[in-house]
Amino acid sequence: MKIFDPKIYITIFVIYIFLFISFIIYKLIKYKTKKDNIELSQRISSWFIMITSFVIFIYLNDTLAIFFLAFLSYLSYKEYISLIPTRIADRRIIFYGYLFIIPQYYFAYVQWYEMFIITIPVYFFLFISFRQMLIGETKGFIENTSKIYWGSMLFIFAISHCAYLFRLESNNVHGYLLVLYLVFLTEFNDVLQYVCGKIFGKRKIVPKVSPNKTVEGLIGATFFIIILAIVFRFLTPFSIVESIFAGLIISLGGFIGDVIISMVKRDIGVKDAGNFISGHGGIIDRLDSLTYTAPLFFHFVYYLYF
Repeated sequence: MKIFDPKIYITIFVIYIFLFISFIIYKLIKYKTKKDNIELSQRISSWFIMITSFVIFIYLNDTLAIFFLAFLSYLSYKEYISLIPTRIADRRIIFYGYLFIIPQYYFAYVQWYEMFIITIPVYFFLFISFRQMLIGETKGFIENTSKIYWGSMLFIFAISHCAYLFRLESNNVHGYLLVLYLVFLTEFNDVLQYVCGKIFGKRKIVPKVSPNKTVEGLIGATFFIIILAIVFRFLTPFSIVESIFAGLIISLGGFIGDVIISMVKRDIGVKDAGNFISGHGGIIDRLDSLTYTAPLFFHFVYYLYF
């Protein structure tokens, strides 16, 4: 069983140490600024909850792992649909978004790459357009079909790359360790960008979308994530150079994913996507970075080793 792999225990132990250090930093920032940085506290505590849940469900059993990841896709897609304005006519195609989660994750489980990579981008795209044609509601067709398709790409297709990666296996590639590597670095990239931004941040990078994001925060987090990517390459088949590229992909991809979801929330007019974790926002708020890091990191690995 994967749960008995000592590399998992070592990594989880280190993750909790980093979370504890992050909590200490949060307390120091609070003491120095005399302000309660609630957002940092939320990020740390929510990641503690998520990493614990992740380990429990992912490493006990392969089938349970895929169901857990599929459930995350379901929750995030459902949360997204509940936020965007939709018509009564659109409910008939929204249902198929949920339905397509099943084949998407099945193909990830059985490692049928050709079907995995086209089920949502091609077949779901063609199907919902066809279904809208049968409904016959022409007004708002492009806008509403696009919103549903975009949501399925981000919260079903993108996240499902974690499931396919988890099942990858070859002589020197162990997908379940790569998923741990990906989630660990994505998690701390999220925290480090906030911490580095608070400590060193001066120049806003996307002020209209996310005022708290700074150039210094991005550079600082990228630097530390690259170091962590090298340190934890024992979970991967990567060379030092490949680890550097993996760190860059995860740090920059995580930043973009975070900002993209911020744009969605600003467009809708909400601060948090939901209240899935009480006081810490919705499931989308916690998976925003992973929507970009998962597919980018997956194809980086697939290009190098498959």
